[in-house]
Amino acid sequence: MNRLNQLFATKKNNLLSIYFTAGYPELNATLDIAEALEKAGVDFLEVGFPYSDPVADGPTIQNSSQQALDNGMTLKVLFEQLKGLRKRVSIPILLMGYVNPIVQYGIERFCKEAAGLEVDGIIVPDLPMYEYETLYAKYFQDNNLSNIFLVTPQTSPERIRKIDELSNSFIYLLSSSSITGGSLNVSDTIAAYYTRVKAMNLKNPTMIGFGISDNATFTKACEYANGAIVGSKFVKLLEEDNYLTKIPAFVQNIRPTNK
Repeated sequence: MNRLNQLFATKKNNLLSIYFTAGYPELNATLDIAEALEKAGVDFLEVGFPYSDPVADGPTIQNSSQQALDNGMTLKVLFEQLKGLRKRVSIPILLMGYVNPIVQYGIERFCKEAAGLEVDGIIVPDLPMYEYETLYAKYFQDNNLSNIFLVTPQTSPERIRKIDELSNSFIYLLSSSSITGGSLNVSDTIAAYYTRVKAMNLKNPTMIGFGISDNATFTKACEYANGAIVGSKFVKLLEEDNYLTKIPAFVQNIRPTNK
């Protein structure tokens, strides 16, 4: 059981995860940001490794990825930075990115090195489920890494059941099929989608992402899932001066401790 499994075994509601891009806004800021987020009370983190063609991401995260690449961030550099991870950060950490850089790095090597750094899981939005199941699942399982699958409003019930079968931590529910950075607009159609998934009584918990930007959208997402993930809104904060000092207030705005 990794840290992610332990978290979901002990906390069932109002979980908050934050995404940020490694190497942005500064190459060596990754662990400083992670440590500040843990101190601010975030439950787990998603550290993105940048890619030159982030097709699922909106302008904010695309910009952060390009800036991180310009700063010199690579998987090799990120793994070097994460050697000090567990001296400073104890909450679960997931790496998130596209399949192309992982394949170039070597998927077996990638999983072994991530596990050696005590990373808990991986999110690869464009890794086909069939390829994961038939080619790569062994590498994840042998290294105690959770592979996180994504579900959209268009995902069929049959595919959701299959994802639930292959998952061992949580399932990432996208609030829409569009790119990151939009607003969480819980229309009747989207509400029906969330309700449908919730009624399936999946064995794995669920987290809602895309469009979570404040306490109202976080609270709304938690009505349908175990928690929510903030990405673009936090990446925008990192554009500001003295961003580390502003992280506690940012987290409080999303999930006040007095609620």
